[in-house]
Amino acid sequence: MHLSLRARFGLLALAGIGLTAAGLVIGDWMKLQPCPLCIFQRLLYLLIALLALAGGLLPGWRRLWAALIGLTAAGGVATAAYQSWLQYYPDASRECGFGEPTLIEQIVDWFGVRWPSMFMATGFCSNKDWLFLGLSMANWSIVCFLGFMVAAVWLWVRRDER
Repeated sequence: MHLSLRARFGLLALAGIGLTAAGLVIGDWMKLQPCPLCIFQRLLYLLIALLALAGGLLPGWRRLWAALIGLTAAGGVATAAYQSWLQYYPDASRECGFGEPTLIEQIVDWFGVRWPSMFMATGFCSNKDWLFLGLSMANWSIVCFLGFMVAAVWLWVRRDER
């Protein structure tokens, strides 16, 4: 099945929005309290969706959009991996939310004040309150961000089709 470049970017945008929505629904359904790293990952999914929408609107710059999506996804992998480490070794790590706020916590707080139902961080980063097939939400987020990285590389190397 052949998809146009616009359709490929559109699917990436839908995936970013869908993952954000899934996190909100699961969190509400299971009464989970998102931590600053969870909210930051939510922001990264939305940024990927925004960049993918831009790629759909301006497909002539596909390599720029692919690079930005790939870099954002790499930041997501790093964030989710750090949260996974916090979850597996809570005693060996400094819990987020204590001490001086980090840049990530400041960004999350800024968004949380403006849209609390979507971006308010109230949980602890080391909590593993939700597991599916033995993996936490942070572990699944690594998989999803890796998927975005693969898609970004694929968009980068594919021939320029409209």
